[in-house]
Amino acid sequence: MDNLITLVAALLYFIAIAMIVPGIVNQTGIKTKAVFVSAVCALLFHAWLLSDLIFHHNGQNLSILNVASVVSFMISALMTIAMFKTRLWFLLPIVYSFSAIVLVIANFVPDTFMTHLEDDLTLMTHISFALFSYSTLCIGTLYSIQLAWLNHKLKKKKSLAINPNFPPLLRVERHCFNILIVGNLLLTVTIITGVGFLSDMLAQGKAHKGVLSVFAWVVYSLLIWGHYQKGWRGKKVTWLSVTGAFLLTLAYFGSRFVKEVILN
Repeated sequence: MDNLITLVAALLYFIAIAMIVPGIVNQTGIKTKAVFVSAVCALLFHAWLLSDLIFHHNGQNLSILNVASVVSFMISALMTIAMFKTRLWFLLPIVYSFSAIVLVIANFVPDTFMTHLEDDLTLMTHISFALFSYSTLCIGTLYSIQLAWLNHKLKKKKSLAINPNFPPLLRVERHCFNILIVGNLLLTVTIITGVGFLSDMLAQGKAHKGVLSVFAWVVYSLLIWGHYQKGWRGKKVTWLSVTGAFLLTLAYFGSRFVKEVILN
């Protein structure tokens, strides 16, 4: 049954992508409602499968692939909700492709890392903030990549004005930094809850998570400060946001990848 759910969810994600890409390439209109319906159906099947993969009678399976699938679900869901307000057509194929691929791998290459979050509310709070902050900052990083791409096209004098599927550059920049600010605030809470609630956060084997998370916070804080105080734009914004996302990925998934994939 899970295999069927996985394939249906992946197919629906790729159907949504198939309705977006021609509009971007051919500069034609995109059937927003059809894309939205396909994406929502994919998300519903995605959530159904995640419930089967994660929740068991003896705890929660938070393997690296299951957590990655949760993150991809959150990013896809948030960007689908924003579809009508902001023209995210450049980003949605990337996001939906990632969700479909991770979902398929999580189902067909299962792994186990059992936890018992119901016994530790503080740990569940910390993990929730961590997932939301990581997802939000990843979206902000995607926006910065879109910002760099639009800026590159404009500098090359490519005609974007006649393409109804791309948002104005300044609007993308505004959304990008609004999202980065929210994500950095969530990361701040994540670090505080980690230090305040988890006594073993800096214990052996876990110290790198806290250190890398703080480094990422410094990078994002510097980026936000530099933009509003020094007028930083362009490649500097993209590289700093990508660096921050890379540090968080190492913090959240680095050691787990080594333990579960390489050493397993």
